Amino acid sequence: MSQVIKRAAVLGSGVMGSGIAAHLANIGIPTIMLDIVPRELTKTEESKGLTLEDKAVRNRLSFMSKQALLKQKPSPITSKKSLDLIEIGNMEDDIGKLAEVDWIIEVVVENLAIKKKVFAQVDEYRKAGTIVSSNTSGISVEAMIEDCSEDMRKHFLGTHFFNPPRYLKLLEIIPTKYTDPEVVAFMKQFSENALGKGVVEAKDTPNFVANRIGTYGLQVTVQEMLKAGLSIGEVDSITGPLIGRPKSATFRTLDVVGLDTFIHVAKNVYDQVDGDEKRVFEIPAFMQEMNEKGWIGAKAKQGFYQKQRGKDGSVILQLNPETMEYEERKKLKTAAVEMAKQQKGTRRKLKALISGQGDKASDFLWNILKSTLIYSADLLGEIADDITQIDNAMKWGFGWEIGPFETWDAIGLRKSVERMQKEGANVPEWIEKLLADGHETFYREQNGNVFYYDKGEYKLVAFNKKEINIRRLKDTKGVIKKNTGASLLDIGDGVALIEFTSPNNSIGLDVIQMMNQAIEEVEKNYEGLVIGNQGKNFCVGANLALMLMEAQDDNFFELDMVVRQFQNMTMNIKYAEKPVVSAPFNMALGGGAEITLPAASVQASQEAYIGLVEVGVGLIPGGGGTKELYLKMLRDMPEGVNFDFMQMANTVFERVAMAKVSTSAAEARENGFLNKHDGISVNPDHLLHDAKQRVLALARSGYQAPQREKIPVVGDAGYAAMLLGAKNLQLSGYASEHDLKIAEKLAYVLSGGRIKEGTLIDEQVMLDLEREAFLSLIGEPKTQMRMQHMLLKGKPLRN
Repeated sequence: MSQVIKRAAVLGSGVMGSGIAAHLANIGIPTIMLDIVPRELTKTEESKGLTLEDKAVRNRLSFMSKQALLKQKPSPITSKKSLDLIEIGNMEDDIGKLAEVDWIIEVVVENLAIKKKVFAQVDEYRKAGTIVSSNTSGISVEAMIEDCSEDMRKHFLGTHFFNPPRYLKLLEIIPTKYTDPEVVAFMKQFSENALGKGVVEAKDTPNFVANRIGTYGLQVTVQEMLKAGLSIGEVDSITGPLIGRPKSATFRTLDVVGLDTFIHVAKNVYDQVDGDEKRVFEIPAFMQEMNEKGWIGAKAKQGFYQKQRGKDGSVILQLNPETMEYEERKKLKTAAVEMAKQQKGTRRKLKALISGQGDKASDFLWNILKSTLIYSADLLGEIADDITQIDNAMKWGFGWEIGPFETWDAIGLRKSVERMQKEGANVPEWIEKLLADGHETFYREQNGNVFYYDKGEYKLVAFNKKEINIRRLKDTKGVIKKNTGASLLDIGDGVALIEFTSPNNSIGLDVIQMMNQAIEEVEKNYEGLVIGNQGKNFCVGANLALMLMEAQDDNFFELDMVVRQFQNMTMNIKYAEKPVVSAPFNMALGGGAEITLPAASVQASQEAYIGLVEVGVGLIPGGGGTKELYLKMLRDMPEGVNFDFMQMANTVFERVAMAKVSTSAAEARENGFLNKHDGISVNPDHLLHDAKQRVLALARSGYQAPQREKIPVVGDAGYAAMLLGAKNLQLSGYASEHDLKIAEKLAYVLSGGRIKEGTLIDEQVMLDLEREAFLSLIGEPKTQMRMQHMLLKGKPLRN
């Protein structure tokens, strides 16, 4: 199939429609967003003398939705420039433009009659071969287009994005009996590679896969809570990270989603099933009362939780389902909970949690898991063809660390099934057969491959070729070398990878040592090196606790040595004979940014939050970050063009002094942390593959290490200008006296010292200035207070 999606159209500009349009624009696809024509004027429109025939009125809904994208949090757009790719219009005047696009996505109200009417219009104006899809979450996709042309039916399918589309990985693709298999194959590939999604192929059943099981699990949790007499806070304290679920756990998740939305989704299944399943999807009376009162969650500032002002600031209270009043939030503490907290990893924690029979938390979680696991197994074949689709849907759509069948493996399949049957539960026959045949798990791993159980045999799990899994790689190839803070691996095709393994991927002497050894090894035996990992964050900076301890003990000789070694490491990255590519994702802060900036090239995840944030703990960058950001921005200037060095220095000063962190890779490029030659990966699973390809491209083009360069600095004049800006902030009340002291040191470093404007200085001079400023600041009591506060509270102290 020679399909290419160059332009798209989104029909419906509500929160979901505009979010999908924003996601398409973020990845560079021009998108037209259409909505209905308003039938009444607003008071503002009337005061301006507008009529219902004016374009501004006719396009009002899509215009307002586009503007709202700038205000939403978290932001649906990766850069304000994304908005330039979203064209607005309405479904009457601009319907003809559907002939110009390659993909049309319907996101109108969940009403079959309205959807059929929209698709009749689409069928009239689309060109043959254009893919059309519905973002419905509950209506049968087949029923929507049964009256449409054969070509449209062949090119039609459900594409159920999860909200918000920029951040949630899951995309459920729902073919109909008419859909051309080539269209399904193309959309899967396009969605993974271009949209950055994790794709699950679902059947055309109520709520598809993730919402069907997720809603069931939430309903069971609420019902078990009422039976066990637990409070909302107690349930959330044990149904979040402790069992591998998001921090928002159960009820905070419902507050974020909105109780009205949840009830609508649950009712959709309730109306289409019967028997015991129907009973589970019945909304409890207290939740119906909440909905009637408008206590629907975060958007109403009141739901299962409510923030209220207390004596010592804001407090979050929990709703009591019996009294319908708010009370102090509680946590559930039992022996099983404490035992689970001692375990490493979700699988071990789960096993420990459900083994304590008679324990309040243990019994509660067992009852939820038992019901949800059996329900997932019962639906196999009805909602999806294999267990991997169900597991992936729950991981990518609901943020579960492990899916239902992976959970079953973790708690012990045979033992848990025996307990379920002993308690009178009906376990599906296919699982009894699996156990009778002598199998003990749903999944097996062998020689770096993963196999899943399917209809009596184990089949290979097919991964996208662009996915490099570090854990499986280690199992098959082992490591080249490692120490306590980092490992060096061979990722194939002559490329090595250095992976940080320290807590929070922070940089200590062990990481510095391994980085230097990695570069030495690569220069002898490899084409190049990737700096990357698959932890929670790329790197949150240097080991703050270690530095604070040394400073409090007055070990300044030791600190000076550590900072020198850090600087030498970043220079080794920069001047390595073979190309070094950094692959930042999520948080790449402080030292994480400092090892990214000097790399020969950067391949960043779309969700890379990069910044030099040392000011937040009373310091300035000490590993060459200020110098490298300044140089990177200088190098990005067109050759032969005169530009203002002073403005450049001021920009860098502002970025560092304000501890500005990019909210996406696109913004990191705008902030100077990436340049036009660096790459951005939309799919985080493809990041290491893309970084490896970047290494190989550099190597094949005859990579040569850069020569040491002289840096043009702004000297005395620049120092005075930067300092003036900082003093103005202090006088306006935006900066403390200590902030001014830090800004003074930073201005001195950036200006190159008290020298003439335009002087060319060696890199080492600026590195020495950075190190001296860093060491003088870390000796300050107020800086040490900031460091301690960050370590204890996880947020900056203003002093």
